[in-house]
Amino acid sequence: MLFSQFCLARLSENYLFMTSHKEFISRVYCLAREAGAKGDHPFGALLVVDGTVALECLNTVNTSADATRHPELDILRLAATKLAKDDLKKATLYASTEPCAMCCGAIYWSGVAKLVYGCPTEVLGEITGGSFVVPSRELFSKGKREIEVIGPVLPEEGAEIHKGFW
Repeated sequence: MLFSQFCLARLSENYLFMTSHKEFISRVYCLAREAGAKGDHPFGALLVVDGTVALECLNTVNTSADATRHPELDILRLAATKLAKDDLKKATLYASTEPCAMCCGAIYWSGVAKLVYGCPTEVLGEITGGSFVVPSRELFSKGKREIEVIGPVLPEEGAEIHKGFW
């Protein structure tokens, strides 16, 4: 299947008036539920530039049979082809759950300046029995470039999505 079948690129007027982290996190929770309903792990991501959602992605690790098809990674791959470098530098990535080490690396190298997440990685690890749980702030602290991290935002709602899936 083509990459575009897994990652939805939208510049939509529906999102022009979203202004708070809670509104954007609520949207990524909808994407996470959609991914779970399609048989994938319940994760979603948004890339916001100047207060507008530029891109959205769902997790597709199961339906693509590719363990690297996390929405944060996919959204950054697509952003590299759809957005200007200057837009990436001022973009905020919203993730339904705190990104894993692989996705944090992609966020760091992409130039995105801000990450906002819902469910903390430690909570996901408790729910799933995860064995490779490293908070994003800890990972980003190893780099030379600062990335602002905000979260958790609405963590109880994110935890419920995972409890309902795993």
